[in-house]
Amino acid sequence: MKRSRKVALVLMGAGALTLTACGERDTEVGVFETLDQCMTTTGMTQELCADAMATARGQHAQVAPKYTSTADCEADFGPGQCEQAPYQTSSGGSVFMPLMMGFMMGQMMGGMSQPLYRSSDDPRTWRTADNRTVGKGTGLMRAPASVAKAPSVKTSTVSRGGFGTRAPQMARTPTRSLGG
Repeated sequence: MKRSRKVALVLMGAGALTLTACGERDTEVGVFETLDQCMTTTGMTQELCADAMATARGQHAQVAPKYTSTADCEADFGPGQCEQAPYQTSSGGSVFMPLMMGFMMGQMMGGMSQPLYRSSDDPRTWRTADNRTVGKGTGLMRAPASVAKAPSVKTSTVSRGGFGTRAPQMARTPTRSLGG
């Protein structure tokens, strides 16, 4: 067999192994709407649940998707499902974000938790602030490992208008840095 054929076969085998290794693994997470729901889950304590919920609430204003108007926010999350952020843009305008609908915590997250949201196009599905799908329902469940990543801080807002005002995902147009 020629050397170039051997190299090609080795590269094909390595490619197959790489593709197999790229498959995303699932991890176990806890998804809850309320503190009581978390505490009634086997293995969860009041302290663990309270800490996780407080952490998620603390992250909410920083990581939630941001919009320049209530209408834009409600287009993605539904009527009455948005609130004004506790800060304004650098030009003094209001910023709007979806209501935190629940929180997620998990062992693979090192005890970390994060806020969860529900979009108007699929109100039964939980989503992270980075628009990663977690799953449906509450309690302990298997979810893609990518949802266990810490949510990114949102430093921009969405502004829409005119033709095609609905975006399929939470696209962001930079407006200002939120600072620290």
